[in-house]
Amino acid sequence: MIIAIDGPAASGKGTLARRLAARYGLRHLDTGALYRACGLAILRAGGDPDDAGTAVDAARTLDPALLKDPAVRRDDVGQAASKIAARNEVRQALLQYQRDFAAQPPGAVLDGRDIGTVVCPDALLKLFVTASLDARAQRRFKELRESDPHVIYDAVLNDMRERDERDSKRSVAPLVAADDAFVIDTSNRDADDVFHQVVDLVSSRMR
Repeated sequence: MIIAIDGPAASGKGTLARRLAARYGLRHLDTGALYRACGLAILRAGGDPDDAGTAVDAARTLDPALLKDPAVRRDDVGQAASKIAARNEVRQALLQYQRDFAAQPPGAVLDGRDIGTVVCPDALLKLFVTASLDARAQRRFKELRESDPHVIYDAVLNDMRERDERDSKRSVAPLVAADDAFVIDTSNRDADDVFHQVVDLVSSRMR
């Protein structure tokens, strides 16, 4: 069983993916964390995420241990990840890792931005989880304020807008819903409501 979940930042796809993995006894991979780990490695080494060679080297020498480093959730790391993810060589370097992860029994839930379109086009269920820009910025602002009381909402909003622009307009694996994906807008819905809807969708597909 493979469940593919795509969507923009702070749409709720990660929370949903973790709950589904626990519900069905599947492994979970936040594929965005792969790009974040590369971005973190570059920043810690004093490198430039905009440099093609640096980005590709980071992807080819990815240390899986970085996926569990709390620093991958920093906002500057997310911005770096968005930049390097736009490069075809980087995506190709990380593609097989994702496919190998999904292929291991009993299956997996993968969330990211090109799971249903590129990584796992034959997934049992494809979801595209989204929300309004303002709703997502509010969520990310609240999350960041827990560790930094000086975070400014407008800065969070602008960063998210720029990231959406990069992710949706890049020439390689842009952020789009797969043709056969179920689109779920979480702007005004709570996590439990969305989770139960998707459980029903999984049950329908399994039948």
